[in-house]
Amino acid sequence: MINKAIILAGGMGTRMSPLTKAVNKQLLPIYDKPLIFYPLSILMLAKIKDILIIVNKGQLSQYKKILPDGKRLGINISFKEQISPRGLPDAFLLGEKFIDNKNVALILGDNFFYGQNLTSKLINCTKLKNGAKIILHKVAKPESFGVAKTSKNGKILSIKEKPKKFFSDLAITGLYFFDKKVVEYSKMLKPSFRNELEITDLLKIYLRKKKLTSDILGRGGAWLDTGSIEDFYKTSSFVSAIENRQGFKIGCLEEIAFNNKWIGKKEILNAIQFYGKCDYTNYLKKLI
Repeated sequence: MINKAIILAGGMGTRMSPLTKAVNKQLLPIYDKPLIFYPLSILMLAKIKDILIIVNKGQLSQYKKILPDGKRLGINISFKEQISPRGLPDAFLLGEKFIDNKNVALILGDNFFYGQNLTSKLINCTKLKNGAKIILHKVAKPESFGVAKTSKNGKILSIKEKPKKFFSDLAITGLYFFDKKVVEYSKMLKPSFRNELEITDLLKIYLRKKKLTSDILGRGGAWLDTGSIEDFYKTSSFVSAIENRQGFKIGCLEEIAFNNKWIGKKEILNAIQFYGKCDYTNYLKKLI
């Protein structure tokens, strides 16, 4: 079982400069909520309660203003500062003490997921005992992503990073589930030509050991990478359209915690006071 997870919320966000010169990308708004709420909500939907957020050095105080320690959500949130980005697997090296020889999930702080059956998929992924599992999503331009070729039962046959010729249209999203050997394997990695540890190299270790499987976010689901200004605002428009049409909020942390029975009405009332007069508060009032 997986009950620990890391949100990798560091990085320089250069593709969104100058917006990211003063504020971390994950604290910028996707419609009415900070971007960080969305990956955090995914972990909470997966019933994961022990979460480490890795942030850039010097930006910790910004995060603690909105997410102090998780107590008001019935979860445990801790933080780790990253001096400089060294690639995705660096999250496991920085978080070795937090992981504590347990299985762990990793989600990128700028990835957005949405889907009707997403919760059940997530909970199923947390049942992982050995190996690694990745979430795949069909894309129109596979040459822009790391992609995977799979067998009918979801086993990964091969992986390629941004293939120039068509190889597969199943992109590897920024949500991963690993067994406790992930720290050991991450220590074996050598920096690539970009001078970073590559997640593809880590996945290939599991692939060689025939312990890499997948689940697919189907046609009813959405996966969006908010790495650029254009994608950032497309995601914001998507959230706005869904929320205003259907009347519920995507990524409402208190609602998820309340539905999971991690918090009660008292914590909702405290959250209402914390956020003050806003549409988010009005939505919380409807919950109780």
